[in-house]
Amino acid sequence: MRIIIATSNEDKVREIDEILEGTGYNAVSMKQAGFCPEIIEDGKTFEENALIKAKAVHALTDGNDYVMADDSGLCIDPLDGAPGIYSARFCGENSTYPEKFAKIFSMLKDVPEEKRTARFVCAIAVVRPDGTSFTVRGEVEGVLHEKPAGENGFGYDPIFFVPEFGMTTAQMPPEQKNSISHRGRALRKMVEQLSKEK
Repeated sequence: MRIIIATSNEDKVREIDEILEGTGYNAVSMKQAGFCPEIIEDGKTFEENALIKAKAVHALTDGNDYVMADDSGLCIDPLDGAPGIYSARFCGENSTYPEKFAKIFSMLKDVPEEKRTARFVCAIAVVRPDGTSFTVRGEVEGVLHEKPAGENGFGYDPIFFVPEFGMTTAQMPPEQKNSISHRGRALRKMVEQLSKEK
């Protein structure tokens, strides 16, 4: 079954498609489906923003497709959960991830490394063909490492260290990362919910 992903982030679509492999669901980006709406994410939570995106794209469809959106981010405990829903726009709309990393570690300069605990959060919203919707959430815990490491993944992955595995999520092979990641966990909950409805 086709699911339209309400994002223009092709890295995210690729990762979602990898995680959905073998489930019977096929992810296509909104661009591939022929939609490029300007979406204003003005929600106060990950769930609200995910729903805003999914509903905006669903409104453009002919009512035959499922539309999914995720809103995800890095929540740092010593920074009271920042950058949170502003993770992508942290430091400004066009800032690079190395600039974001530098800003975070300047804010954490007085916090010892073992106290730099954080979590990746992913909320997924699905709008069904009939316009009804549901949301699910996945999280993964970690610690921030000042020295980026790893070439896999994207975004904050190079500084997000998972003690259980002794590496950052950017150092993990895709299959390993997808098995423990916030997005992987949320997507498996989504598939479980959709499977119950079949």
